[in-house]
Amino acid sequence: MIDLYYWSTANGWKVTIMLEECELPYKLIPVDIRKGEQHAPDFVKINPNGKIPAIVDHDPIGGGAPLPVFESGVILEYLAEKTGRLMPTDVVARYCVKQWVAWQIAGLGPMVGQLNHFQHYAKEKNEYGIARYRKEVERLCSVADAQLHHQPFLAGPEFTIADIASFGWLVIHERIGIDLKTYPSIERWLLTVKERPAVRRGMAVLKEVRPDLPKSVTG
Repeated sequence: MIDLYYWSTANGWKVTIMLEECELPYKLIPVDIRKGEQHAPDFVKINPNGKIPAIVDHDPIGGGAPLPVFESGVILEYLAEKTGRLMPTDVVARYCVKQWVAWQIAGLGPMVGQLNHFQHYAKEKNEYGIARYRKEVERLCSVADAQLHHQPFLAGPEFTIADIASFGWLVIHERIGIDLKTYPSIERWLLTVKERPAVRRGMAVLKEVRPDLPKSVTG
């Protein structure tokens, strides 16, 4: 059994989707970030960075004591290694996947997160901040669209953790004002990924806590 410390966010969706794809049983432990529960001492013992998601695997790779794992990208790789799923064994293909996971972690996620913050949560409108992050999100969307123009998924012909990593950040395009008519390959990819039953199940976890999101996002 895996304990999942979770809230319904783009990073949280990565882990619920992955767990559903890998058919791993998990115990859901909500961490209400609106109330600051991610900073509670018991949770910080699991994730010293005080962010969701995090997991505790009670049957870890190699055996031994329960293993806490934090950082959503690392959780994806850990679960892929644990199950042998959604990560190629070929070295070249494997590192292609790792590159696109890193691309999301270092670029797409932070930039979309900042754009979303300045658009919806900043107490004062900052047009410079909005313009700056919008420009970078649009550039990153152009990168992904070009990659998807000649292949079905981000890292090649097969669905992998690279797609799971980026899906939650691109599926909220309406919320951040990104018009997919400019990115037809992303639009096609999103529709393909959203049809996967495990993705639908993963997106549905705690969807009731996100009334701010359109139904097209949470299913």
